[in-house]
Amino acid sequence: MLTDAIVSGRLKPGDRVAESVIARELGVSRAPVREAGRLLESAGLLVSKANRGFFVRTIDSEDLDSLYELRLCIEREAAARVVREGRAATIIPILVSQIEDMIASASENHLIYQIDVDLQFHRTIVDASGNRRFLSVFDNLASEIQACTALIERVFDEPGRVARNHYLIIEALETGDEAAIRAAMEYHIGVARKAVVGHFRKLEAEAGDQP
Repeated sequence: MLTDAIVSGRLKPGDRVAESVIARELGVSRAPVREAGRLLESAGLLVSKANRGFFVRTIDSEDLDSLYELRLCIEREAAARVVREGRAATIIPILVSQIEDMIASASENHLIYQIDVDLQFHRTIVDASGNRRFLSVFDNLASEIQACTALIERVFDEPGRVARNHYLIIEALETGDEAAIRAAMEYHIGVARKAVVGHFRKLEAEAGDQP
């Protein structure tokens, strides 16, 4: 529930996670809420402050840019490995189905589901690469990637635009060319990186202009 609230933007950067309120709403003690806070802190979504509790992590433009750079390094090479190992044909039907789910959920305004399917699309490629280290790092970044995907959806006003951009990856996989899939992945992640990081830099500049 906390992850969904953060990813969807109901809990915003800097917001305090009120353990007592959440515990009361769920009908549980504060202990499992506190444990959930610790897990989300390790996932990079929350930060704890002594004697004050948990707060939604504030992400700045440089942090976001670093995350996209790391994603690009992993996913570009994972996709190239999928092509090199001849595994593209196996996963393409799965990927196409995931894109269709993304487009449908975008048109129906089911943001949380769309974000989850988007994450699974990229994870399918990383998993198919056969590189366990790639997959381990990707899974460790999963919550932050989900949060970034939510940001992308809010930056682009047209429903389904982000989902349809995934077809470029499918087309590159079908060529069987490593250079083509590297270029497609670089473009796909690069568009998101430019939009989201640029959006944050603009907000930071505006905040800096305030008295």
